[in-house]
Amino acid sequence: MKKSSVTRRNFMRLGAGFVAAGAAVKATVLEPTRLRAAGMLPPSDTVRFAAIGTGVRGCELLKASLRVPGVECVAVCDLYDGRHIAARESVKKAEVPATRNYKEILDRKDVDAVIIAVTDHQHRKVFEDACAAGKDVYCEKPMSHTVEDGIAMVDGAHKANRIAQIGSQRVSSILYAKAKEIYDSGKLGDVFFIDAYWDRNSASGAWVYPIPPDASEQTIDWNAFLGSAPKRPFDPVRFFRWRCFVDYGEGLAGDLFVHLISGIQFITSTNTVAQRAQSTGGLFRWKDGRDFPDLIDTFYDYPNFRVAVRCNLNNDGGEFIGFLGTKGTMVIKDSTLTYTPQDTRPQPESYSIYGWPERLREQYLEDWHAKHPLPTPLASAVEDQSETFTVPPGYSDLADHQANFFNAVRSRKRTVENEEFGNNAAIGCHLANYSYFNKTVATWDAAGKKIKG
Repeated sequence: MKKSSVTRRNFMRLGAGFVAAGAAVKATVLEPTRLRAAGMLPPSDTVRFAAIGTGVRGCELLKASLRVPGVECVAVCDLYDGRHIAARESVKKAEVPATRNYKEILDRKDVDAVIIAVTDHQHRKVFEDACAAGKDVYCEKPMSHTVEDGIAMVDGAHKANRIAQIGSQRVSSILYAKAKEIYDSGKLGDVFFIDAYWDRNSASGAWVYPIPPDASEQTIDWNAFLGSAPKRPFDPVRFFRWRCFVDYGEGLAGDLFVHLISGIQFITSTNTVAQRAQSTGGLFRWKDGRDFPDLIDTFYDYPNFRVAVRCNLNNDGGEFIGFLGTKGTMVIKDSTLTYTPQDTRPQPESYSIYGWPERLREQYLEDWHAKHPLPTPLASAVEDQSETFTVPPGYSDLADHQANFFNAVRSRKRTVENEEFGNNAAIGCHLANYSYFNKTVATWDAAGKKIKG
């Protein structure tokens, strides 16, 4: 038998009974989460919240809250006076009280919950004070600035019996819910490797934000901003571009890794810390005095699979998570989810037997085909088709995430992205940075609750 004959036979086996599987990709637009209509909520069920930190992210959260029925912003707080105006504009309420001192908000009896969107190094203090004041807490990601901070924050939430949710909104996305459904169904088979990246290629993406022209020591409470960080003269670059500096932020790991790790934790139901991490990368382009690299690539060891996560500020690759299973592949690329089955049907060997004598090769093929008859024509199942899923125009997973938090405040049922979940994801960020800066493998000591080099 000539090699071309075997190829043709294999093709016929692939085609017979499975034409439908590759004929088209099934595309679906997902239904958005049905938030409770405002008319269904009595005034007594309204959750009154305050926003602590109303910079770009804080204002995004305030705008998203307008899409959530049964909530009301009653106060805002920020260390920069210009953000008081921006916050009022975001909630479309010029009369909302504003302050630089967040403790004034915590003293208010009409505040049920707070949204914390301050710098990473201030998360612990504001979070603990809010819990102690009896407020439920929505805290932006990453949950903590250090391992010690995260552990203390978990303890604070538990001690005060507060509802807490961390702000990686993908956990509440209808797209990620569909991905979890596919993962849990077993259609992917065994998943031993997950590949993820989030790349950007702009000054804004690298946190080189413009400085407001009125920024000064008169309009900014610089000492309150520094808090527990080392004392420095007033520097508006550090105030507005704080993610660039280790004193206040966690760099790419804290800004973007945390979203990818949170999404992976949610989809795989793996609410734990990676056992170890090894990072590489460097500062190649954005050499503006920052501490963090503009490229970091980290390999994580989880108990049942491995994860590679990369963030690069020198190319616009977008957001990606790929689950590589033994039966199928699932990819989340920005706002689209694609499931592609692997062809795992038995096939005769078509490579190494061409080093055999023709007689033995012919005998092998005859025996193989006798043991593996062709399937019934058009016998492919629905799950053998590739599928894509997208979110509808205007969909906001941020609004869904806030709705989940405020509903938990009402029901007193814990959120999915609670303090333990958020802390585990944040520790993943700390592992990546520890490995990068110390040029070593970072190992998580679960018993000692610390990172070892």
